[in-house]
Amino acid sequence: MPQLPKAMLDSLSTDLRGRLIRPGDAGYDEARRGWNGRFDRRPGAIARCADAADVVTAIRAAREHAIPAAVRSGGHSYAGNSTIDDGLLIDLSARGGVEVNAGERTARVAPGVRWGAFDAACQTHGLATTGATVSAVGVPGYTLGGGTGYLARKHGLALDNLAGVEVVTADARIIRVSATENPDLFWALRGGSGNFGVVTSLDFRLHEVGPEVLAGQIVHPFEDARRVLRFYRDFMADAPDALQAYAFLIRVPPVEPFPEEHRGRVALFLVFCYAGVIAEGEAELKPLRDFGTPILELVAPQPYVEVQRAFDAGMAKGLRWYSKAHYLDALSDDVIDLTLTATEDLPGPFTMVYFEREGGAVGRVDPEATAFPHRRAEYALHIFPGWSEAAQDAELMDWARGFHADLAPNATGGTYVNLLGGDEEDGARAAYGKNHDRLTQIKAKWDPDNFFRSNHNVRPA
Repeated sequence: MPQLPKAMLDSLSTDLRGRLIRPGDAGYDEARRGWNGRFDRRPGAIARCADAADVVTAIRAAREHAIPAAVRSGGHSYAGNSTIDDGLLIDLSARGGVEVNAGERTARVAPGVRWGAFDAACQTHGLATTGATVSAVGVPGYTLGGGTGYLARKHGLALDNLAGVEVVTADARIIRVSATENPDLFWALRGGSGNFGVVTSLDFRLHEVGPEVLAGQIVHPFEDARRVLRFYRDFMADAPDALQAYAFLIRVPPVEPFPEEHRGRVALFLVFCYAGVIAEGEAELKPLRDFGTPILELVAPQPYVEVQRAFDAGMAKGLRWYSKAHYLDALSDDVIDLTLTATEDLPGPFTMVYFEREGGAVGRVDPEATAFPHRRAEYALHIFPGWSEAAQDAELMDWARGFHADLAPNATGGTYVNLLGGDEEDGARAAYGKNHDRLTQIKAKWDPDNFFRSNHNVRPA
């Protein structure tokens, strides 16, 4: 592995308030590993930053010595963008802290905070904002790409709830960014992902949520999936904004309370959360609960923080993951049929495919109001195979690519930047659509040398 310049490493060792971790140091192997086990990259050094000043120091050092850099907060990247071979990893994962102002319904969040910690801090006051449905996901990367979740139809995307950020720019300046401070950059950051700077704190607007919500899952056998998905489509067409329901095709886990005869078989899981008055939610969900003959139903009021952790066990760190995604104008019969053909025998023990209903508060925002353009889609589809052995890489990834290609004629042509797999021919253009050209202009202003390029890259105009 090429060595970074000694002068650079010595300077960082002296100047960082945090810690410089080099190859061979205790903890290097653990520090370099991200969530996605498919990427086994070895940075030339890891700058574990204690504050924004450390980020300034790291950027200056990398620029002075012409060393490529990557930025990591949560490290939960399907495409492996939150790590790098040989270059400098600017690591914010140790910077925790959530400051909640319950009276103002706001929260200031440090860049290393994961959604589990964010939700726990806010729920102490009965507050929340749209967050990831896996508690280990980092707040910044999820938010800057968009941020969908159980609350999105009621309260908008995570980025719609972003009031301001602190950013370290490509020329190593610490600035504030909001609707009134550097507004062009604020527009770009809300959806433009990691292309424009290193976010070192985030200010969110919060909403009254919980502490209990009505949530759960209804599991149907695969042989009933076609008619259940058609009913789900019709049911969600008129669903209130307080309800989000996902339709998952996954294998039934080999644990209680799932019936033994169905374990290991592909089934349709309707997974939902009603973030409103419990009694009203029970009435709204009754048609969904009454339809068909499910093999299992688990529906009850439960703490919002528990709902937000429900997927954690199935997405453990170190497994191998790949991702393909579409936006859909409709959940048509053709889409349902193609999906069921592809998922009848799901490859990979952790593989999941799901539909997510869009609309609600997300769709009431102008597609050009932020860099996130996919405001008019009716559904999103995510295909993400999960497995543990490198020998299965080609099989699982080829399956996902083929499935994705088969659905393309029924899709919008756009995709969610946070779900890009990293091997797309022009992922940034698919992610940003009509907003792409404006992003390239803003990139040229704020990062003309494309220093921030370990991402789904928007190149400077």
